[in-house]
Amino acid sequence: MVRRLDVTGADGVRLAAWDFTEQTAPQSGPGVLLLHGLMGSASHWAPAARRLAPRHRSVALDQRGHGHSEKPTAGPFTREAYVADAIAVVERLGLGPVTLVGHSMGALTAWQLAAERPDLVRALVICDMRASALGAASQREWQDWFDRWPVPFASLDAVRQWFGEDDPWVERPRPARGAFFAEVMSERPDGWRPVFDPDQMLTSRETWVHDAHWDSLAQVRCPTLVVRGLDGELGRAEAQEMVRVLPHGAYAEIPDAGHLLHYEHADAWWEAVEPFLNGALTS
Repeated sequence: MVRRLDVTGADGVRLAAWDFTEQTAPQSGPGVLLLHGLMGSASHWAPAARRLAPRHRSVALDQRGHGHSEKPTAGPFTREAYVADAIAVVERLGLGPVTLVGHSMGALTAWQLAAERPDLVRALVICDMRASALGAASQREWQDWFDRWPVPFASLDAVRQWFGEDDPWVERPRPARGAFFAEVMSERPDGWRPVFDPDQMLTSRETWVHDAHWDSLAQVRCPTLVVRGLDGELGRAEAQEMVRVLPHGAYAEIPDAGHLLHYEHADAWWEAVEPFLNGALTS
């Protein structure tokens, strides 16, 4: 049974968190908080959360601007706001010292939280997030990409078709990518549209793509696992440098996986991170 938890985040923003914990697991005390990436949803963590749920408190958060959480017109969608929201969830749900598992932008939020509040975090998993600056050209590419979306989509099948095959960013058919985006669409009178505002996503991204994040990474003192897919956005050399910079870093990679490694290859992802999580959650 998955329970919705409503939590007040920074600036009074209403956040929706999803508790996957089963009755066999502790109902209080340290837990796991799963943070999705840009345009993602707590639901994308369901396979991982369900594996954790029998023995550990397992909570996935819809971050501000995403999923069922509030999408404030005026924001803010700053790095500070995302980190403050995650801190509020950890503290108000009593999850600390928490194990943070983050994907892409959610991983950046996780390691910035760990650097800022080491008292709240006992372990960290970083999934396919770069510490290097991506730059202005990357932001323009994303703006152009959003402009090409054929919204509204006529059906969820049309969503799956476009994001899984027709999207110019797709080099070969990726059915799981289509399914990933189908989970973040809602039906409107004119068709299917994303549950998020693309302009808010670009605003969120603007706050981190121009800067490198090595300094905050180096301040993370807890055990940390850096996970990448061989076809993901985080290259092997950069991932291994991240491990070197981390005071207590470890490395794992998943063959044949892309950026959506935890979603496309849930079993392989779990095999890669389970030993680390077992150690972190029993220490």
